[in-house]
Amino acid sequence: MRSPLSKKIIEVQPSGIRKFFDVAAEMEDVISLGVGEPDFDTPWRIREEGIFSLEKGRTFYTSNAGLQELRNEICNYMERKIHVRYDPKKETMVTVGGSEAIDVALRCMLDPGDEVLIPQPSYVSYLPCTIMADGVPVIVELKAENEFKLTVKDMEAVVTDKTKILVLPFPNNPTGSIMTREDLEPVAKFVEEHDLYVISDEIYSELSYKGEHVSIASLPGMKERSIVINGFSKGFAMTGWRLGYCCGPHGVLEQMIKLHQFAIMCAPTTSQYAAVEGLRSCEADVEEMRKAYNQRRRFLMHEFSRMGLECFEPFGAFYVFPSIQEFGMTSEQFAERLLMEEKVAVVPGTAFGECGEGFLRISYAYSLEDLKKALARLGHFVQRLRNER
Repeated sequence: MRSPLSKKIIEVQPSGIRKFFDVAAEMEDVISLGVGEPDFDTPWRIREEGIFSLEKGRTFYTSNAGLQELRNEICNYMERKIHVRYDPKKETMVTVGGSEAIDVALRCMLDPGDEVLIPQPSYVSYLPCTIMADGVPVIVELKAENEFKLTVKDMEAVVTDKTKILVLPFPNNPTGSIMTREDLEPVAKFVEEHDLYVISDEIYSELSYKGEHVSIASLPGMKERSIVINGFSKGFAMTGWRLGYCCGPHGVLEQMIKLHQFAIMCAPTTSQYAAVEGLRSCEADVEEMRKAYNQRRRFLMHEFSRMGLECFEPFGAFYVFPSIQEFGMTSEQFAERLLMEEKVAVVPGTAFGECGEGFLRISYAYSLEDLKKALARLGHFVQRLRNER
């Protein structure tokens, strides 16, 4: 019998994030600092609106592009937050999380052999989604000495005449790195010079701790070249509601909606009604969560400094990316020993690309109480490793 599977999917590697948490789930007294999920409940007004929509029997399909009311609010939000005006009817689409938007954008924009610049370390979906869209992923290694920011020099080394798309993953998962306006301006110039398009994943835009988040779409000439992807999972603590969105040029969005129509039909209706209320009324809730994350971020940086663990200061998302290179073991070896010996689960940096070797991703989307316990255990582990040398 011939294989029922495509060669492409067989060659795609599974996510490196899950391995440790499958093991950790079977252990007692484990503190997990690995999953990128807010520990806050979804703000009550959002939950209440979701409940109300069910009580009113709003369990029907919405339009393929999403509720018009929600698309209107998304465009208001985008103008308010990133200072870019989008047409809610022609340039906006509601998706099942930001991940669907990434997948659909790549499938609609790539022809076989088109190259995609993917900065790494970064979110695990960009590379496999590129492969499944018949594109060619080209890795741009982000470096610790540059605070894991994307530079034109790094891109110039790998760009070719086949390059079509640049993925821009900032604020960054897993490093927490951000790109300021000054950082983005030469990138925008590079994009124009090489006639590229940008998929800008801004899912962590609400979680920026060094001034206002800047979108590349707000720079001159870049709105026409950018697909901006965002969602409600991180900033609004709505991971399980599975709701995202994207904004971009009408010609691209029109085709993305067509593919979404055949593959998904529409995003969850209850989630869409709830998200309308979130955009209208929950800015204060989002700010409270951002302040709490920032407090935790500062605590982790203080603790790393105290235990002598090298880590550049991140200013976005809710992750830190400390270096463990001094211990002479791989990221996976370090994470395995930390889990088995101290019962603390973290993610090896290599889960986010080979250039993540020598680093760990630690999420601070957890309570300060859990973070204090986990960091105490990590401190004991680090000291023991140093004593072994």
